[in-house]
Amino acid sequence: MDFGFNDEQQEIQRTAREFLSARFTPGKIRELAESRTYDDALWKEICDLGWPGIAIGEEHGGQGLGMVELVILCEELGYACAPSPFLSNAAAGVFIDAGSDEQRERWLPGISSGEGLGAAAFTPDEDALVPDAEGAAVLVLPRGDDGVLVERAAADVKPIELIDPTRSYARVEASDGDLLSEACVRRGGDRVMVAVAAELTGVAQRAMEMAVDYAKEREQFGRPIGSYQAVSHRCAQMLFDTEEARSLTYYAGWAADAEPESLPLAASMAKARASDAAWRVTTSALQVFGGIGFTWEHDLHFLIKRARATGQLMGSSHQHRDRVAGLVGLEAEPVPT
Repeated sequence: MDFGFNDEQQEIQRTAREFLSARFTPGKIRELAESRTYDDALWKEICDLGWPGIAIGEEHGGQGLGMVELVILCEELGYACAPSPFLSNAAAGVFIDAGSDEQRERWLPGISSGEGLGAAAFTPDEDALVPDAEGAAVLVLPRGDDGVLVERAAADVKPIELIDPTRSYARVEASDGDLLSEACVRRGGDRVMVAVAAELTGVAQRAMEMAVDYAKEREQFGRPIGSYQAVSHRCAQMLFDTEEARSLTYYAGWAADAEPESLPLAASMAKARASDAAWRVTTSALQVFGGIGFTWEHDLHFLIKRARATGQLMGSSHQHRDRVAGLVGLEAEPVPT
């Protein structure tokens, strides 16, 4: 069995890394984060690359690829900590792709092109938290165990500021909408979990690399700090956390298309591990950097805040460990006090 990327997937990863590193420089990310805005010109470039429709069928204007390709892009966007509406638009597309023919025909072409953005709730609450709701054409909102599709004009959107300044958030209320069945919400939700896990894995990878590079350069008592066990062991744990999250996430991405009966378990395992990994790695990186890492001028805090906020989307790690326990017939662990 081949566990590596095929040629097309390697090219997607290479193109994404090169494009994002050139466009979303640390200075650009800081500029957008401090103004809490997105760059429309950069979003157009992303759309020209075809990324919004990467996992949407060609009949709806997409590229007709799969979840693994979407996972690659989400990981690279997380690695770049790129301020953009990509994740929420992709999530809306995933939910709607599980809906009716009429829903797909109406909304997926705009989501695929990036010209008619979608946005999806990442919480099950009626008072839904919806990233990037303000600029969307269609919103995917929870309704009990089901969901509804709501036009932006028919919803009450109230912008809010969370600790993550690289993403726009809003609370959304709507009284009516086009029904998405419970089965569609469950199928779409598992896939969205994998996309979120991929972004968190990218965040962890970037924080780990920053910490390791610093540990090689920073000297104390005439030696790089990475030569001391307290630092080297911490960096080794970062690598373990990141690689385990990546392995589970890509397995879940593969299962989504190749073995969907395994997806619920795989998705929750990936989301739980990636949420924990992103938080642990970013906060461990903070310890490696020491005093400089606590400053506003250092870029690490953007990754820490992205890890914290995104780690709660689609359920916390504790909730997903409980779900895993239920799926394999074990008792849920006690809620921590």
